[in-house]
Amino acid sequence: MWEPLRHPAFRWLLAGRVTTMTGNAMAPIALAFAVLDVTSSVTSLGIVVAARSLANVVFLLWGGVLADRLPRQLVLVGSCAVSTASQALIAVLVLQGTVSVPWFVVLSAVNGMSSAFSFPASAALAPQTVPAELRQRANALLRLGLNSANIGGASAGGLLIAFAGPGWGLLADAATFAVAGLCFWFVRVPAARVAAEHKPGALAELRVGWTEFVSRPWVWIVVVAFTFVNAAHAGGTMILGPVLADTTLGRETWGFVLAAQTAGMVAGGFLAMRVRVRRLLLFGVVWVAAFGGLPVVLALYPRPWALVVVAFVCGVGLEQFGVAWETSLQQHVPADRLARVYSYDMLGSIVAIPLAQLTVGPVSHLVGVEAMLLVSAAVYLVATAGMLASRSVRSLENIPATAPAR
Repeated sequence: MWEPLRHPAFRWLLAGRVTTMTGNAMAPIALAFAVLDVTSSVTSLGIVVAARSLANVVFLLWGGVLADRLPRQLVLVGSCAVSTASQALIAVLVLQGTVSVPWFVVLSAVNGMSSAFSFPASAALAPQTVPAELRQRANALLRLGLNSANIGGASAGGLLIAFAGPGWGLLADAATFAVAGLCFWFVRVPAARVAAEHKPGALAELRVGWTEFVSRPWVWIVVVAFTFVNAAHAGGTMILGPVLADTTLGRETWGFVLAAQTAGMVAGGFLAMRVRVRRLLLFGVVWVAAFGGLPVVLALYPRPWALVVVAFVCGVGLEQFGVAWETSLQQHVPADRLARVYSYDMLGSIVAIPLAQLTVGPVSHLVGVEAMLLVSAAVYLVATAGMLASRSVRSLENIPATAPAR
């Protein structure tokens, strides 16, 4: 189960990603309180957060191109350097009391840009650090480490911000990027060398990535399905859940529900390391239907014990799909084009989230919170059925594909 840890490159990658996740779990809490301390305006906070999201979307595809053109570990080192500088600068401005909303917006956008370059690189680098037969276990270990870091980072960040202030939380985030950059520097994997005269332009590389993305029906079908799944989750469960918590459940209960889901993700990571099925993607997709359990229980039977149990199962299912999806991409997409496919995957998965977040409030006022929760549950089920209806999803086997030469 722990075999991937025998490979030094994987250990350094795991250490770097866990470190950045620890800091990223602190950052949103620190940033929110820092902005509110300056403006006391929810609108200003929304603008700051939107600036980061917009920069992330704008640069995401270019991040995939860069990660396929250059050594991925060096892309990660560069991204960490930019993130360290931007977070350290905003932390110093907050601690000195000289920060303003324009500074928040600009530096949040810089951080969102650097994140757009780091995600495709880190995701595509993982299969280079272990042999092909260990990729499933390596992905499970990575997700297990990231989930644990998310729990620990959020807890540590909350305490640090409560006792020392948001500026110190942002400074701690900057420090984690610096440490992670050092970890990524020590990742040693073979780099694919392409002669400069044979390298196509950036736009041509984007087209090649798009061709890889659409040429495999199981890839774009799953991404289209998760356009709706992620929108239903962000606009339904994660917004309407707290609304119900305020009116009926209590905030403490909702905290326990989210904790149970995270615990399920940790348990799911251990399960995913032991799963041995030939059609791994099919196994993961079936678990997506379990995501609908939480909104159904919230709408029809909002008892704390039932919510905790269902949230735990949802967390387990999320990890089964996540590991299956990442392993399938790594096994079947050529390594020199994987980062671009990851960038199209992420872009398609998040593109509908802002619209869902903006519309769920007005629509729920018209039809009711419970009705909207049931609609989001139906989205999970319809999306699962749509994926399972595709023969390419059902028949994909968990065997490596030979990467064609570029």
